[in-house]
Amino acid sequence: MTANTAPVLLDLAPLDAAHFARIEDKVAALMRTRESVVAMQGEALLPLEACIRSAVRPGSTALNIITGPYGETFGGWLRSCGAEVVTVAAPFSGAAGAEQVAEALRAHPEIDFVSLVHAEAATGNTNPVAEIGAVVREHGALLMLDAVASVAAEPLLTDEWGVDLCVIGGQKAMAGPAGVSAVSVSARAWERIAANEQAPRGSYLSLLDWKERWIDGGRKVLPHAPAQLEMLALEQAVDRIDGAGLDTVILRHRAAAAATRAGARALGALSPYVTRDADAAPAATTLRAPDGVDAREIVVAALAADRTRTVPVQAAGGALAKEMIRVNHYGLAADRAVVLDSLSALGAALESLGIEADRTDEARDAAAVAWDAVTGS
Repeated sequence: MTANTAPVLLDLAPLDAAHFARIEDKVAALMRTRESVVAMQGEALLPLEACIRSAVRPGSTALNIITGPYGETFGGWLRSCGAEVVTVAAPFSGAAGAEQVAEALRAHPEIDFVSLVHAEAATGNTNPVAEIGAVVREHGALLMLDAVASVAAEPLLTDEWGVDLCVIGGQKAMAGPAGVSAVSVSARAWERIAANEQAPRGSYLSLLDWKERWIDGGRKVLPHAPAQLEMLALEQAVDRIDGAGLDTVILRHRAAAAATRAGARALGALSPYVTRDADAAPAATTLRAPDGVDAREIVVAALAADRTRTVPVQAAGGALAKEMIRVNHYGLAADRAVVLDSLSALGAALESLGIEADRTDEARDAAAVAWDAVTGS
């Protein structure tokens, strides 16, 4: 009879308020913030929508920076709050620039809220938050940042960059759970939210409810039963990063991106979708399929060729599905062997489809050189 080695997930002691608060404090340290952090009991779309609906009032003007599909989602929420939305868009193959943002702010001095995605895993690009944050801070608007795909994959300096509302999730570079997320809220963001008569109250989207029932009471009594397993998993994810060293975890993600991009170029038929290395997100690399070839066919062939059954290769979603391949080298997949196996699977797929003669060895060699150049190994 085989012993049951499954982890014990049932009949756990309740997660008390003190433990919940300690987890929030660990998350705050990871985010490099001294502001309030609320661990919200749902996937990161919950705090992202909560931030917009809490801080944006009818008749206001918001600047929405779009470099991928999440930025497009924010625009819809902003409009539904009654805001006039000014849009700064950059090609999904690049990044937004601080000067673009500055121009929009000069043209619309009434802008009082700016929404930005740090890294778009869906399109594989990352934005220069430090530079954009400086421009927004000088203008005086609130800055909301979606850092779900960037936290633990690249530097995130919430306070130093002047981010007023910063949202993270555990499911990407942190290699943690998707069922909880966190948001940091600056003092001036709380002031704006408190002054907004349309801010949600008595709602799962209400940041004010969390402040009044949790933060203002000294975090002594939880406002409702927490998602215990997810909160414990979030704590373990943060502890694992702390044990490995955040800089080391970030370095792995940088190396994975550099190696994937170098290997894809060596394969010949594929090219990085994000043109400049400086604009490429460390969490995921997007690749452009050859002209006339459906990216989904390459992905299917790559997964069929994958002997390890571990390569994080998928087709993009929506309108990009036919042309874009994603290699999601975040979390535990930010690993040299995973990157090399992904390139082998893609190389085998191209060969099986008659697109390119076998160049897998060259791709793996190029990736290995790029990995070592980043890590110094």
